Amino acid sequence: MEQVKTGQVDVEAAIERLRHLPFEDLGFARIDHHRQIRQGFPEVIFCPGKTTEQIVSIFEALAAKGNNVLATRAAPEAYEAIVKTGKFPQVRHEKLARAIILEQQALPVSRSVLPIVTAGTADLAVAMEAKVTAEIMGQRTELVCDVGVAGLHRLFSHLPELQKANLVIVVAGMEGALASVVGGLVGCPIIAVPTSVGYGASLQGLSALLTMLNSCASAVTVVNIDNGFSAAITATLINRKIDAGR
Repeated sequence: MEQVKTGQVDVEAAIERLRHLPFEDLGFARIDHHRQIRQGFPEVIFCPGKTTEQIVSIFEALAAKGNNVLATRAAPEAYEAIVKTGKFPQVRHEKLARAIILEQQALPVSRSVLPIVTAGTADLAVAMEAKVTAEIMGQRTELVCDVGVAGLHRLFSHLPELQKANLVIVVAGMEGALASVVGGLVGCPIIAVPTSVGYGASLQGLSALLTMLNSCASAVTVVNIDNGFSAAITATLINRKIDAGR
């Protein structure tokens, strides 16, 4: 579009180029380079099920466009393979979040702070996935850890900042009750993330999922089990609209 504006490329040539730009075919993957334009964030690499070589190839293709790159649920071997290419000296591995992060582009920083609340320390890996995802999209985050219903008094000291937020991410396993509690104390939407943390009857997160779906706090919305990534993307898009005054 800049080249059309300056006269370097005519409209017909630009249309022809755009027709072939939406994805890059690597044979085993088709990289969606237009997702940034359509949705406001670039394609993210979900690592499970992919070989290390495939992850590296996709990572290189995304990085070549100059965007920030995020790979989720990444094993250390994938990070080590990316480092060995020697192309990305600034790449880093967030071990707890299981994320590989390459920041190449400074994004506008959100005016809003996104609180991410965990019921227990065992929920921290999912919360950290949400945190690094939101931050690479330009969000400011605040992590509030280990304030679950077994010791609810721990939550109360954080209520002033939670009540100022546009929305709150609540991450909880076991019976998943924390999302309902927070939802009853603040005047903003809650994005609830059930985790697979818990003993046998928690059914790998199904109990927490069902509790959150059946919450009597009316502003609780629920993502899938252990899906800190989707919670962060949803929160980011909402905060961006609020920051833009729309």
